[in-house]
Formats: sequence, structure tokens, C-alpha cells
Amino acid sequence: MAQSKESAPGARPRRLVAVVGTGTDVGKTWVAARLLTDLRAAGVTVAVRKPAQSFEPADDPARRDAAVLGAASGEPPGVVCPPHRCYEVPMAPPMAAEALGRPPFAIADLVHELRWPHDPVEVGLIETAGGVRSPLASDGDCLALCGALGPDLVVLVADAGLGTINAVRLTVEALGDVRAPVVAVVLNRFDPGDELHRRNRAWLVERERLRVACVPGEVPDLVDVVRG
Repeated sequence: MAQSKESAPGARPRRLVAVVGTGTDVGKTWVAARLLTDLRAAGVTVAVRKPAQSFEPADDPARRDAAVLGAASGEPPGVVCPPHRCYEVPMAPPMAAEALGRPPFAIADLVHELRWPHDPVEVGLIETAGGVRSPLASDGDCLALCGALGPDLVVLVADAGLGTINAVRLTVEALGDVRAPVVAVVLNRFDPGDELHRRNRAWLVERERLRVACVPGEVPDLVDVVRG
């Protein structure tokens, strides 16, 4: 029997982009939302998915990741992240599910649940949770999700300050193990007047040979990279 339009997985985006981070609270959602807004302004059709999210129960629903991303892409929060994958405990999603007494789930479940529009979008974003080695399911982390999805490119979001070189190098090495191409490193909250921020960027560009964008100042350049 053919799948219904509502339950069919839709068409894979022409370019599938994973937005990952070196850790929690580095600004993945802000960067992804800004990318979506600017891509749409440039006439690019987009969609975004957050396979699982967790949050404080008292959080403003409009400020939860799926709502912020959906506002940027023009999609309802329940389309961005399935309601049954929204966990009202601020822990990694599989830990939150366990704490709430909900069934465990696997990386394969998250992949199977992805639903894209039937008319292929030009750019589809997947935003993960926490860092790439943060648990995302009972049997795998964000790195495992990237390995299962095979994104066309990866945008790695990192803080601009102390410790970022170590975090970026470890994350890029881990992504290389699953052949997920890191196309751009985003140093979020970059202050051009901060010597450490400038030196961190220079080191990553000159020593690590990475493409680095600093936001909020260089989002247009990042949009061009994502568009290909």
C-alpha cells in the first residue's frame, strides 16, 4: 500500500546541511535560524528539522528550539520537531526520555521519523542537540546521526573564546571519522575587538586550514557557502 501524503517521508533536500556544535549553548539554534532567514530572503526554499529537543518546562514555548527554527523557516514547531520527541527535562534527549518514563529510542528511529516536503527544497537543515558526542538516542550520539544521514556539508558552531581551538579540533576530527564534510566553522558571539577572538580565528584558518565565519558579522558569506 502506498504511503499517505501525511506519512510519507518526502524528498531529500537538494543540499542537506547538518548544523552541529562543539557543545551546549554555543548558539546552534541562533546560527541556524539566521541562516534560514537569510536563505529565504535570497529566494532559496528551505526546511529545517530538529530530530529531538529537551527544555525546561517553564521555558517560553516561543523560545524553544523548534519554535525558533520554525519561525525562521516558515514551518510549525510540530513539523520541525515531532511532539513525541519534545522532552520537558533539560537533559540529553535519551536521558530526558528515561527520566520522564518514556520509551527509549534509537538513531534509526530519528532517521525514520524525518519528514521533508514532497516538493524538494533547495536547502534542508538538521540541527542536532549539544555537542557531536552528546547522546541523541539510546544507541548513539549526534555523530552517529550525521553518519546515518550523510549530509552534503556540516556547519560547526563554536564559541569564539577560550578553549575553542581544542573543541573545534576534536569535533572536526570526530566528524572526519564518519566522512561528514565540515565546510565552515562558525565562531559565534565573535568580538573583533577581542584579541583572543582574533587569534583563535587566525589559528583555525592558518594552522588548521579551516574555513571560518564569524557571526554576527559574516552571515552573508556563510549563506553563500551553504547555498553552494
